[in-house]
Amino acid sequence: MTLSERDPRLRRVFGPVPSRRLGISLGLDVIPYKTCSLDCLYCECGRTTDLSCERRRFFPPQELIDELGAVLPAIPRLDHMTFSGSGEPTLNSDLGGMIAAIKRIAAAPLAVLTNGTLLGRADVRRDLLAADVVLPSLDAATAPGFARINQPAAGIDVEGVIAGLEAFRGEYAGKIWMEVFILKGVNDGEAELAALETALRRARPDKVQLNTLDRPPAYPGVESADFALLERIRSGWRGLAVEIIKRARHREEIPAFSSNLENSLLNTIRRRPLTLDDLAALTAKGEEELRHYLEVLEQERKVKPVIEGGKIFYRTYEE
Repeated sequence: MTLSERDPRLRRVFGPVPSRRLGISLGLDVIPYKTCSLDCLYCECGRTTDLSCERRRFFPPQELIDELGAVLPAIPRLDHMTFSGSGEPTLNSDLGGMIAAIKRIAAAPLAVLTNGTLLGRADVRRDLLAADVVLPSLDAATAPGFARINQPAAGIDVEGVIAGLEAFRGEYAGKIWMEVFILKGVNDGEAELAALETALRRARPDKVQLNTLDRPPAYPGVESADFALLERIRSGWRGLAVEIIKRARHREEIPAFSSNLENSLLNTIRRRPLTLDDLAALTAKGEEELRHYLEVLEQERKVKPVIEGGKIFYRTYEE
């Protein structure tokens, strides 16, 4: 049970939760539900109900600081505190002040998940400078592709988004991890992928994280890209640090699947809970390969990640 679930008074802080991208992450939600500058086809939170690119104050910032101060003493260790949730964090005009205040009371690295659409604004870039890692998204780099997959608010155009990402890289000394969400038949064509590659080279992120549909999307008829395509994209974008973060849901999605390795993982975890580092040491396999097997076992409700003592352990459902 997370801290937010134990205390119904906690409204803006949620988790901590195990995150594939950010480890043990404490969420900071500073935007009303589905207030966003995009209405993405694939959004797992549903359709945007307040489509806007206007920055404004949504609540007194001290509410978040007070809530965070009450939560932190009960958490032994965090990999990140993360501005995320069900809207676009940079729409909150108090974001910079909240980041500065959090830095004064907490030691964990601070991350911001953003769709990147407001990075063309100098005030938004300035607000993010104190964050430790910024995770923008860019799903298309042509005007038709951007309009189709992201359905932006009036006044947002894809070239402006790319220019904003480029400007931010020139000003920001922290880490930039850029997510690219690929959908079958939407933005997986050669022209769109070539435009994306060019845009990513302009933006110069520290790494590119390829993703695709994992949960029910906001709009029907949207299909996930398969691992083979994501692997082809990764191998084709030479010189870019590209990783695939799509969860494996079926054994067929694991290259060179080994039933012996899967059985070994399950039998080992049955004996005692283990971390990903533990499993890598025991099996002499890489973490990325092991993660795919664990994701299938999670999907089948055979193992589950739990947070204990500031680490993510995998244990069986029988425990």
